[in-house]
Parts: sequence; structure tokens; C-alpha cells
Amino acid sequence: MTSWRGFTEQAPGLAAKIHRRFTAGETHVLATLRKDGAPRVSGGELDFHGAEIYVGALPGAVKARDLRRDGRFALHAYPGITDGGDAKLAGIAVEVTDPAEIAAVQGNTDPCHLFRLEVTDAVLTWVEGSAMVVEHWKEGGDHVRFTRSGTGPVERTVLG
Repeated sequence: MTSWRGFTEQAPGLAAKIHRRFTAGETHVLATLRKDGAPRVSGGELDFHGAEIYVGALPGAVKARDLRRDGRFALHAYPGITDGGDAKLAGIAVEVTDPAEIAAVQGNTDPCHLFRLEVTDAVLTWVEGSAMVVEHWKEGGDHVRFTRSGTGPVERTVLG
């Protein structure tokens, strides 16, 4: 699993674009897994704190129960903002239980669930002129850009 810092070190340009996109909106779409394996989507607010990225939940929230049981998540930046592309992250959410870390991130000691997001996959999609562009980073894999102009073939460029 890769911390936010690790992702930014491996793909700095993509990480900066994704950071801008996620900080442009307040609430994003968080997908978790229900007990029966079906997907559940809910709103989630992110906190970029230091070298990490976090998502929180109110005490007893179903998304917190989902993440405690199975930490896999997918996160889609608020889709109502079109400037900056369509950003998505996926990975494993790790519950934070240290009161000092919780207080440092949330600014108080109020009861909550807090999860540090370990990133395994990041995607940014945008339109550039008449081309669809997809930039993708996968933990342990290549950082690549796919470009398709009009109805032409897809061009793949390895970025790192």
C-alpha cells in the first residue's frame, strides 16, 4: 500500500492535478463494500493532512462499519465540477485509533471514525481539444497516459 506521500513521489504531476481536483469540492463520492459484497456509495469529505489523506465518518456510520470490515474503497471527486477533469482514487482505508493523530487531523477530540487512505490506483480523465486523455497510476505498475483523438486509435505513453 502506498501513502499519499508515496504516490506524490512516484507520480508528482498526476498527484498535483488530483489534489487540485479533490480540494476544489467539499464532498465526494465514496464507494465501500457492504457485508454481502454489494457496493455502497455515500458522501465523504477528505482531509489532506501532512503527507497523508484521510476520510472521516460520524460515530456508527455505515460507511465506517463497511471500511472496518473491508477497507477497500473507491473515491470519485465531486462530479459537479467539470474544471480539472474527472479524478478517482482507489485503495485501502486504514482506521486511525491513536487519539493524538485523530486530534491532529480533526482539530478536536470529538468522537468520530477516521481512516487514512492508502492509495493503490489513481486516474484523471479530461478532454483536450478533440482528444480524450486518461492518466493512470497503479501501485507497482507504470504511470501511463492514454490519448484518443476523435475516433482514432488509442496512443499509450509511459510517463514513469
